Amino acid sequence: MHILLAPDSFKGSLTSLEAATIMKQAILSIDNEATVTLKPMADGGEGTVDVILASTTGQKINVTCTGPLGETIHTYYAILQDHTAIIEIANIAGLVQVPKPKRNPENTTSFGLGEVIKDALDRGCSSLIIGLGGSATNDGGLGCLQALGMKAWKQDGSQADVFGKDLLDIDHISFADIDPRLEEVTIHVACDVDNPLIGQQGASSIYGPQKGATEQQVTLFDEALAAYASLLAVNRGKDFSNNRGSGAAGGLGFALLTIGARLTSGAALIAEATQLHQAMKLADFIITGEGQSDEQTLSGKAPGYIVELANTLHVPALLISGALSGDLTALRKQFHGCFSIVNRPLSVEESMEQAQRLLYDQTINIFQLIRAIIKN
Repeated sequence: MHILLAPDSFKGSLTSLEAATIMKQAILSIDNEATVTLKPMADGGEGTVDVILASTTGQKINVTCTGPLGETIHTYYAILQDHTAIIEIANIAGLVQVPKPKRNPENTTSFGLGEVIKDALDRGCSSLIIGLGGSATNDGGLGCLQALGMKAWKQDGSQADVFGKDLLDIDHISFADIDPRLEEVTIHVACDVDNPLIGQQGASSIYGPQKGATEQQVTLFDEALAAYASLLAVNRGKDFSNNRGSGAAGGLGFALLTIGARLTSGAALIAEATQLHQAMKLADFIITGEGQSDEQTLSGKAPGYIVELANTLHVPALLISGALSGDLTALRKQFHGCFSIVNRPLSVEESMEQAQRLLYDQTINIFQLIRAIIKN
């Protein structure tokens, strides 16, 4: 029997790799002759690089760059054998890197992402996959583009710095010194949000508050991003501010579009990088999972991508989640079974604290059911 395990993370409790490892241990405790393949998933957010390194023969690249508050940090990305660099913003300018009392979009920068991109180019990478989930920034990619060679000036003629507050006073820009290697590299952006750059559904309005923005700052940043987008539209010959996903990561999606990037499903990019499709063809059953499943699971989330692919290959797929909520009709039509790891009355906090044991026990229950189905 061949079981493929492809869970996303159980956010706040288990990484996707930890979840897949626990599930494997549970299965082998029942049948140590079962073939179990691990393909942990991610959507471009925290853990993306680790997931790909766990599923491929990629190389971990340690690098020093600018962190979200302008400090020097030590982080890493990955380079695959085909010279593709895997970079995640959560490792460079992530919200989790900024203590809550210091969360203020005026004081954060995406400059480090540009530095890491340049490092990848220096190492000969011909393709980049950039995950945008979990950023602390709302600078419209101003810092990132400056690290790559864009120049920006304020109304008084002085050169702009690289922080969010500098976005509020940009008068003109120049791409004359942008790194020419960007024209020769393919950039894919793992992005699972559809938000435009500006407006009520834009970067500032939807995601600004969780990054520390006050109501007044949300308005200021939305206006600043609109003016900034107009400058780049004139310079680049196209306005990307209304593109789906341009508001991702505080406007980093928009910035990367201006240098030729293509925004696409994070789950699809991770699946391609880890050769998930080939592994699924060999499986008798597929088990995926996430922290909470609801009506949104089938709208771009990793388990939704997994079950869609599994159904095209006619391989049964099961879902194990920390919690199931809302109307599950659509999920049940796609999955062969939907299960929660909670097996008794527990608070959310208790469930998260006991996630390892709960996932282990529920995986055993499900695998015993699988064995019974196959035997019959």
